[in-house]
Amino acid sequence: MGYEFIEVESRDHLTVVTINRPEVMNALHPPACRELDRAFDEFSTDPDAWVAIVTGAGDRAFCAGNDLKWQAQHGADAMRKARESLKGGFGGITRRFDCHKPIIAAVNGLALGGGFEIALACDIIVAAENASFGLPEPRVGMMARAGGVARLPRQIPYHLAMGLILTGRRISAQEAYRMGVVNEVVPPSLLMEAARRWAAEILECAPLAVRAAKEAVTLGMGLPLEEAISKVFPGITAMVESEDFKEGPLAFAQKRKPQWKGR
Repeated sequence: MGYEFIEVESRDHLTVVTINRPEVMNALHPPACRELDRAFDEFSTDPDAWVAIVTGAGDRAFCAGNDLKWQAQHGADAMRKARESLKGGFGGITRRFDCHKPIIAAVNGLALGGGFEIALACDIIVAAENASFGLPEPRVGMMARAGGVARLPRQIPYHLAMGLILTGRRISAQEAYRMGVVNEVVPPSLLMEAARRWAAEILECAPLAVRAAKEAVTLGMGLPLEEAISKVFPGITAMVESEDFKEGPLAFAQKRKPQWKGR
């Protein structure tokens, strides 16, 4: 079954998901969100999919957030009901707390409202020099409920986060980098090359070790330090019991590149 509003490319353990609604700045209505939800369901469960990149079609917008024109036409209640049916939340990702595979955001232009929240739900953010970020919901009578008000203060200092949340102010890619929101800023023509470079570096590592690390970070952040350090999460058990756990030291001893299997 194909997609109408997104594109999905899978090759060599890397999945690239592209929001394909450039005519509306890649804003998301419920049908697009359902497709993203399905795409990330498939990524989460596919044993051969180890890393994902999410980006937007065109060079103007990564994602302008919620499709307000669709909401104005169909009503807020219809939008709410549509979102409640999504396993992963807005964009198929903002509530996907059980996926411990790494996801990279390649931000190619505007990342506003829900678009910024999709990026915040990723593990690494690479931005084009023309990218900009913001949570403008208060300016249209709303708030950033798809994770923005929860994630941003956990990812950057409180006062910097509140300065964005309470004003709806838009910031440049360079300012986002200085705040610590963005990992790297590159020319627009090099954006996907940079995102794939980050993915390639992750793919050099054992996939179960990467997932165990992400799981320990995300679930351990809510625990006291002593408990987080001593906690044996399920991913750690899977890593220790895997073939790759033996392959890593063996390859090191034999001075060769490890052949990861993800099992």
